Amino acid sequence: MIRVGLIGAGFMGKMHATCYEALKENGVMITAVADLDQSKAGDIAEKSGALVYETGMELISQADVDAIDICLPTYLHTEHAIAAMRNRKHVFIEKPVCLHEEDEKELLKTEKETGVTVMVGQCIRLWSEYTWLKKVTDSKEYGEIVTGVFKRISPKPTWSWNNWLHQPELSGGVALDMHIHDADFVRFLLGEPDILSVNASRDEEGVIQQMFSTYKCQNALLSSEVCWDYPDSFPFCMEYRVKFDKATAVYNSTVSPALMVYQNDGISFSPTLDKEFESDSNLGGNVSSLGGYYNELEYFINKIKNNEPVETAPLSEGINSVKMVLHEIALAGGTVKL
Repeated sequence: MIRVGLIGAGFMGKMHATCYEALKENGVMITAVADLDQSKAGDIAEKSGALVYETGMELISQADVDAIDICLPTYLHTEHAIAAMRNRKHVFIEKPVCLHEEDEKELLKTEKETGVTVMVGQCIRLWSEYTWLKKVTDSKEYGEIVTGVFKRISPKPTWSWNNWLHQPELSGGVALDMHIHDADFVRFLLGEPDILSVNASRDEEGVIQQMFSTYKCQNALLSSEVCWDYPDSFPFCMEYRVKFDKATAVYNSTVSPALMVYQNDGISFSPTLDKEFESDSNLGGNVSSLGGYYNELEYFINKIKNNEPVETAPLSEGINSVKMVLHEIALAGGTVKL
């Protein structure tokens, strides 16, 4: 049995708790939960009989667990991840893994010194429609990628504790919180861009709310759009449109079928994907299905059980994606334009 200590009982903490409940037959259980809001922690703990702690540091130092799952606001990731590693606990850290270059160095140094398993929650790498795209890109089933467009657009996220998401010094803003999904996947798909350009739209306080990035990767030209200040009535949507030599693949999370392939020979079809685990839990946020969240935690737990290294979303990759997005923010003139 893999015993998990969950730190953070907000939206993402609840999502992860639901995933672990669905994974209990795989030999995993939450045995400790920490949150400043004891009622939220208690709600999660009640389902598994877990012990409740007020702070993450208390859980790390006192709880008898094998792994720590960090679902805290971004600015708290580094200190908790380092403390967990130094206590010889395996660590799952939500994205983005950190905010600053000095954090990156300390995280990698501690991982190397302790030898524990560390994974970053870049869930898109394990989201079915995106894993399909990675597979056909690597196999060259439709030839090489010519162009690609990635989008992640949303109404303003209002569910964060003390509104931390909308304080750029705590979250990195829309670029590090939302755009990092697509920036990370571009790197996963084709490697580091050879050429990168960025433009951004800002609110009246100079904070980036929408950003457009263009990447030249090998011979492919890719772009990404991210925005999180559309009206409340606007539906969250993640999508891509990728043109290969022999076909175009289109994914849009708001339509059905969500994924379509349009071949150059005139044939179009919706690929058959492995069915993702679905939940009827109304957790709020942007998704109703556990989707890639379930997939990534299943992957993490299996790596621990089998004593295997994390390959799909290791700490080094999470850090390299943060580096790229920080570079994009700099090219746009900073998260907040003073």
